[in-house]
Amino acid sequence: MNDIKQFLRSNALRPTKQRIVIAGYLFDGTDKHVTAESLSTELAKRKHIISLATIYNTLHDFYENGLLKKLTLSADRVYFDTNTNDHHHFYSEKEQFLIDINKNIKVNGLPKTPKNKKINKIEVIVHLDK
Repeated sequence: MNDIKQFLRSNALRPTKQRIVIAGYLFDGTDKHVTAESLSTELAKRKHIISLATIYNTLHDFYENGLLKKLTLSADRVYFDTNTNDHHHFYSEKEQFLIDINKNIKVNGLPKTPKNKKINKIEVIVHLDK
């Protein structure tokens, strides 16, 4: 628990009881993709009842401090990824899962960028169907 408190402090976040619980789950060494709703369900299974609003706020705080990537897949589906390195994903809307693609992807035929702009990064999300 002290490691998590120090982790939060070192990332300019006050270690509240809720943040400690959420960070303890998210940053346990295993990459995760969560929505606020899926995180709430998982924490409830572990006997941690935290309001959905607090979970949303905490996920956004972690994102704003560079601890999570945010992937907006639709107006009502936002995933947070604990792996903040550049990588690509498979996504199934029907099954509501997002998983990493552990292979480099080559993208050919990119359009010319607007004047005075350059490509910073490319993220590919491959949508799956049954």
